[in-house]
Amino acid sequence: MTTTAVRTRTADAAGRLPGAWALGLHRGVLEIKQFFRQREQVVFTFAFPVVFLFLFASIFHDAVRGSGVTASQLYVPAMMASGIMSTSFQSLGISIAVERDEKVLRRLRGTPMPPTAYFLGKIWLVLFTGVLETAILLLVGTTVYGVRLPSEAGKWFDFGWIFVLGLTACALLGIAISSVPRSAKSASSVVVLPFLVVQFISGVYISVDNIPDWMLNIGALFPLKWLCQGLRGVFLPDSAKVLEQAGSWEFGRIALVLAAWCVGGLALCLLTFRWKDRRGG
Repeated sequence: MTTTAVRTRTADAAGRLPGAWALGLHRGVLEIKQFFRQREQVVFTFAFPVVFLFLFASIFHDAVRGSGVTASQLYVPAMMASGIMSTSFQSLGISIAVERDEKVLRRLRGTPMPPTAYFLGKIWLVLFTGVLETAILLLVGTTVYGVRLPSEAGKWFDFGWIFVLGLTACALLGIAISSVPRSAKSASSVVVLPFLVVQFISGVYISVDNIPDWMLNIGALFPLKWLCQGLRGVFLPDSAKVLEQAGSWEFGRIALVLAAWCVGGLALCLLTFRWKDRRGG
């Protein structure tokens, strides 16, 4: 190889941008740093499900007849599922809408950074906060409310795929719904209201055996209901299956529904995501 060819290849390598995965990782580190610089947001994100767990578990703490668990133990996996959706769907839905309104997305789109890197950065942020919040709720649940950690490897495997599929589905839906608000001011209202309604009909705040079947059927259309049910199946004894609408954990159906929402959420993102606001700014 000639000296000229070596110099040309070296120049090309020096001028070549990192790949989308590498840039996505760097973007994720930046997103996490920015998240922890906003102390109010950090406190609210991690304290909100824990506070609600304490409130509901203190109000409803009696044993649930025939289930082998207390009402407070039911709230632990429910709040874990709600926390996963909060750190993904709600967080991304609001933050991306704000970034679009403040022209951050437009400026990023004008850089050489691949669009994939931006979304990978958001996914890394969601994964980090989701894992941390779940760990906090598990710690509270096991030390305060007597929830037992699974001793079988199969249960931890179930927890792994439920967490990954649920987090992915909710994150994609959060990215998709971020295109609905017309401005940053309306983002919270547009995202929080449907999330709040879905929590009530998915067994987060009210035990599933106390929710009318027609509401549960509506809740079954969304991933949160299946997240709650799957996490109950992982962290509660089999005797608690009697409380479920179908009388079983239905892990197979949970996998199918969450996977379908991952595919559907991705399709919605590709069809609806906008780098500019509706005013073209």
